[in-house]
Amino acid sequence: MSKIADLRAKSDDQLNADLADLKREAFNLRFQAATNQLERPARIKEVRRDIARIKTLQSERSAAAKA
Repeated sequence: MSKIADLRAKSDDQLNADLADLKREAFNLRFQAATNQLERPARIKEVRRDIARIKTLQSERSAAAKA
C-alpha cells in the first residue's frame, strides 16, 4: 500500500515520466520473453501492475478535476 502512497505524492509530470519508463521497460521485457532471455518472469507482472496503478491514479485525478 505504500507504493500507491508514493505515487500519490508525485506530480502529474513525474507520473507521466514514470509511466513512459514503465512502458519502455514492459516493451523490453516482452522482447526478452520472446527471445527466451528473460531472467525474472515475475517482473512483467510487476511492471503491468505499476502501469495500472499510475493510470488509475491519473484517471482519479482527472475525474476530481472535472468535478
